[in-house]
Amino acid sequence: MSDQREPLRHRTAMTYEQMLEKVRYEGAYPTRERAAEAVRLVLSGLGRRLVGEERVELAARLPFEAAQIFTGEVPSAERLTGWAFVKDLASRTGAAPATVRWDTGAVLTAVAALAGPGLLTRILDQLPSGYALLFGRAELVQAA
Repeated sequence: MSDQREPLRHRTAMTYEQMLEKVRYEGAYPTRERAAEAVRLVLSGLGRRLVGEERVELAARLPFEAAQIFTGEVPSAERLTGWAFVKDLASRTGAAPATVRWDTGAVLTAVAALAGPGLLTRILDQLPSGYALLFGRAELVQAA
């Protein structure tokens, strides 16, 4: 039996500023401050969705400031699909769902790169349907 977990040495040397620049580039945001707003919104929302080992491992791979945002939220028992996640974030901010969907994709693409493929697969296994596309991955569905 093989252990699918990646060793913690995978931890990136990416700083929070580098993460913000990656999100700024991915989201085509005009300023770093706008990218930081998106990071805060999406990471706090993700922090309400993930539990267990995946939560701990992801926090260890995020830059310190991003990990604080992510772990600053208490996980909720409510399971939201990917689209419901986006709508929940939009209702919390008053922003349009299309804008929040854009923000979510920009941030979670950066998170996916930091997580690595093994951890990302485990995260997606934990979450309801609809999150793979938010992380920049194809959503594979089994035929009935």
